Formats: sequence, structure tokens, C-alpha cells
Amino acid sequence: MNEPSIECGNTIRLAERRVFSQSSFKPLYDEGMGLVEQTAEYLDGQGRADARKLSRLAATLYAAESMRLTTRLMQVASWLLLQRAANSGEMTRDQVAAEKSKVRLDTASAREDAAGWGELPASFLDLVNRSLSLQALVRRMDDEIYGEHAHRPAPSRRSNPVSDQIMLLNTAFGR
Repeated sequence: MNEPSIECGNTIRLAERRVFSQSSFKPLYDEGMGLVEQTAEYLDGQGRADARKLSRLAATLYAAESMRLTTRLMQVASWLLLQRAANSGEMTRDQVAAEKSKVRLDTASAREDAAGWGELPASFLDLVNRSLSLQALVRRMDDEIYGEHAHRPAPSRRSNPVSDQIMLLNTAFGR
């Protein structure tokens, strides 16, 4: 593995230190993979029951937000797996940089004032908010380490329902 340049001049790059140190990276990796597992368990179990109780409008929003949630978590998990491969010496940092270009860390969420949002189950909203926080952390770390996303605005709750639907269609069709 190529040795990370943790110091840049007099600046210590904390994200690199966290990602490329086994003891510092493991908690982040465990948090991300744990959230993926918790989300899958919820969506396959209690989430199905919760979704049946929703109004038609809220059920549609729940379905769309579920797709965004799983997409967001799969992208974060992909990033974490690539960093783990670099950390363990399975891949070089250059290989990781090339592969991570396929990973998108910008999956937004519907806005909280969207019609039906207030009906969504608290457990589901907790998973959505935790996934957004984790994505934001990973994105900041990615920016510091690789510097490719510095010019893009951070994802936020969308304020345009048309953009939400276009993004949902792009996600559904893998664009």
C-alpha cells in the first residue's frame, strides 16, 4: 500500500489519519456497516408493517425515501469497503481512488415539510437522519483525503418536488 501523506506542510490531515489507521477506522467502518444492517432489518421487518399503516401519500413518500436511504447506505458502504481494502493492503490508494470514482456520496433526502413526512414512522426517520449524518461525515473525509468533491455543495433536504422525482427516477434506473 502506498503510505498516506498524513501531514501536508504543517497541517495534519485528520481524515487520513482516521481512515488509514486500523484502530481509528474500525469504529467508523462498524458504524456504517451496522447502520446498513439495522436498515435492512427494519425495512424487511417492522418497516413493512409500519408502511401498511400509512396513508397513500405517506406510503408513496416512504417508498421513495426508502430507495434513497438504501442507495445512500450502499454508496457509503462501498466507500468504507474501499477504504478498508486500502487500509489492509489489498488495494493501493491509487486503485482505491480509481474505484471510488464510481461511488456517489450525494444522495439527498426529501425535505421535512414534504407532504406526508409527518406520518413517516419515527424509527424510519431515525435511520434516514443517521444515514444523512454518516454520509456527511464520509463525504467530508473523502473531500479531505481525495479532494474531488470540494466544489460541490453538500446534499441537503431538497426543496423542489420535481427534482426529488427526477432524482428518484435516476436512482431507480441507475443513472
